[in-house]
Amino acid sequence: MRTAPLLLAALASLGALAACEPRRPAGWSGYVEGDYVYVASPLGGQLQSLEVRRGQAVARGAPLFALESEAEHAARDEAAARLAAAEAQASDAAKGRRPEEVAVTEAQLAQARAEAQRAADELKRQQALLARGFISPSRLQEARAAAEQARQRVAEMSAALRVARLPARADERRAAEAAAQAARQALRQTDWRTRQKALQAPSDGVVADTFFRVGEWVQPGQPVVSLLPPGAVRARFFVPEDQLPTVAAGQAVQILCDGCGAPIPARIDFVATQAEYTPPVIYSNAQRARLVFMAEARALEATDAARLRPGQPVDVRRAAEPAR
Repeated sequence: MRTAPLLLAALASLGALAACEPRRPAGWSGYVEGDYVYVASPLGGQLQSLEVRRGQAVARGAPLFALESEAEHAARDEAAARLAAAEAQASDAAKGRRPEEVAVTEAQLAQARAEAQRAADELKRQQALLARGFISPSRLQEARAAAEQARQRVAEMSAALRVARLPARADERRAAEAAAQAARQALRQTDWRTRQKALQAPSDGVVADTFFRVGEWVQPGQPVVSLLPPGAVRARFFVPEDQLPTVAAGQAVQILCDGCGAPIPARIDFVATQAEYTPPVIYSNAQRARLVFMAEARALEATDAARLRPGQPVDVRRAAEPAR
């Protein structure tokens, strides 16, 4: 019968196809993703200077770029002048009159006292003359009125001297201090705006890219420089749907890549809650068009993270699995 030879031939063909099928990796395929810091100014302006270049290592606080800030500097000078004026007014409100003005009032009080004393002496003399019959009672009334007027003048100048030595009223002082405080806050605002035109590196890192050239206009909030801080990388890999129950955040894994040497100890810190199709960056015959869940793992040590580069293809496997 010819059936047996045909069956044997078919089995042999299937065995050959199975032998040709690529072997699945012991883990999950993925790539390295960088957590970049995009440095931007909240204010717009022309790029005046760019202090760094791509690939340059920078330390925290190092100058990165500066935008044109002539208007901000002028506004700051204006705010500083307004603050000086407001503080001077507040200080003046807390004081009495100037010493020279107080001296004038003191001299007027002394003159009033001398006049009061002269009027009192004249009243006594008129009283003595009336007792002898040399003057009429009306003359005595005039002298008495002059003495009272002089006494009231002394009281008036004494009150004027006390007022001259007093500061402004409490309400006026509070208003002057409030105006000074408002001027201080206005100066703070202009200082902040001036600082936002010249930015420094928020952390150590490597300049990943620069997006503008000197002289170009930068819109508010548009990044000018991107930084990659040390260790700010993660392995992004994709877990098939049927293996998802075996993967969880906090699970220990190992990251393997070409040229990385020994496997890198890592820990899963994120597992997506929504499925997606295998990204084109990791298409293969075994994984094409499969439903997967994205997960991310980070190296446990910064020195190990330095061995990874963004965009680098990697394999991730469970830490308990044997090395390939």
